[in-house]
Amino acid sequence: MADDHSSTTLTPVSPNPSNYAADETTALLPKPPSSSSSSTNAESSSSQAVPEYRQWLSEIWLLTKTSIPVIMAYTLQNSLQTISVLIVGRLSPEALATAAFSYMFAQASGWLIAMGGTTALDTLASTSFTGSTDKHDLGVLLQRGIIVLSAFYAVVAVIWGFSEPLFRALGQEEFICVEGSKFLHILIPGGLGYVWFESMKKYLQAQEIYRPGTYVLLITSPLNALLNYLFIYRFGLGLHGAPLATGISYWISFLLLVAYATFVRGHECWGGLAPRRALTNVWPFARLAFLGVIHVGTEWWAFEIVALAAGRLGTITLAAQSVIMTADQVINTVPFGLGVAASARIGNLLGAQKPKEARRAAHSAAILSTILGTIILTILMSTKNVFGRIFNDDDRVVQLVADVMPLVALFQIADGWNGSCGGVLRGMGRQWVGALVNLLSYYGGALPAGIYLAFHGWGLQGLWIGQCVALYLVGILEWVIVSWSNYDKEVSRALDRLESDEGISTLGTGEITARGEV
Repeated sequence: MADDHSSTTLTPVSPNPSNYAADETTALLPKPPSSSSSSTNAESSSSQAVPEYRQWLSEIWLLTKTSIPVIMAYTLQNSLQTISVLIVGRLSPEALATAAFSYMFAQASGWLIAMGGTTALDTLASTSFTGSTDKHDLGVLLQRGIIVLSAFYAVVAVIWGFSEPLFRALGQEEFICVEGSKFLHILIPGGLGYVWFESMKKYLQAQEIYRPGTYVLLITSPLNALLNYLFIYRFGLGLHGAPLATGISYWISFLLLVAYATFVRGHECWGGLAPRRALTNVWPFARLAFLGVIHVGTEWWAFEIVALAAGRLGTITLAAQSVIMTADQVINTVPFGLGVAASARIGNLLGAQKPKEARRAAHSAAILSTILGTIILTILMSTKNVFGRIFNDDDRVVQLVADVMPLVALFQIADGWNGSCGGVLRGMGRQWVGALVNLLSYYGGALPAGIYLAFHGWGLQGLWIGQCVALYLVGILEWVIVSWSNYDKEVSRALDRLESDEGISTLGTGEITARGEV
């Protein structure tokens, strides 16, 4: 099969972000031509014709428009298990505790494969879309991602299968050990749907198609609530109906996204099933995916450790911590969603050989995250005295939430830097840098110091002081690294990944006779 890439004509555009159409019918960036010397000069003069400040404003506005649907999608995605917990919680306190604990464990393990492992697609797919001369390379990358991440998930599925003794070792109540293990057993097939759904989202996002994830979840979120109600109450499955309903919702989400890519937009980069090509150069992809898991996981695990430590400080402290963590999970979709949008944007620009624009986009993402973090900080500070009453009427819980909320509000700016700059690093293929920074900042001092303060008179505030310090260390260090990066070198590294083992152009002998020909 010969790639009919020559039949598609791409009109050159100015690198000025204001000229890009942020819709789902046109790519934001063209493929770079084979001979770029003359076009580079034309682009340079065109760029100089636009005032610098307008280019910065255009970039910030573009990132804003692209990150909004991503943030909405992750918010709706989180709502699937939140709604499930709320519905199953009416059975009994034990059922509520089991569902909440099981979903928390799922998020810290299985969902981490989906959210962290797919950052390899953030790196490779977005660069491939603008940097590869074979548009179908992106479809091969999607298949490789599904294969590799399914293998990662298989390890998690084994852990879930033997989770009962693991829960006992963690000191959980017996009913959670038994019922929580059964809960995860039922959730295993659905979790794979979650991983595949996230992979499909990254495939589309690499093509600058951001909205379908939101469209799909606007359908499956209410459907998930209905399925949970039917399975738990009408069909009499009780607690075990929750993971079954949620798993079905994940698979429906994946299938709807596939239908969108097939019939609406996104099929242009799909060249058909190519298992032999997808199984070539698996190790470099797996390495990036693993480092992505560590990058995201080091932060998530730190918050889980804080939650476990809070449980040893008493019932009121645990209740206040639950309120804060629930709110933080919702708020965190803002910097994380911005990071995903920034990652795709950086990968596209590096693949298009635009180092100056990539640097501008990186700093624009950090600036936008500062603005959004300041807005969230203001809202949290203005509502801190009443925020706890949204979840609980106990005056002691409300007061403790009010006491801790200034710390939570304070780190929103740093969390924004962490999300945006972390996304930029993933777009560069430098997941290992973010993972190393997280390991040093969280576990090298801030988290142990927070736990020490918590059990030496500071209580819950001590735990969040540690988290606040850690996030500012991570945010500042990552922005410094992004600032000091050589973007000309990053362009070379991105293109090298397409031509070397980290890309997909060298796909094995005997199957490819020429670039773009099978």
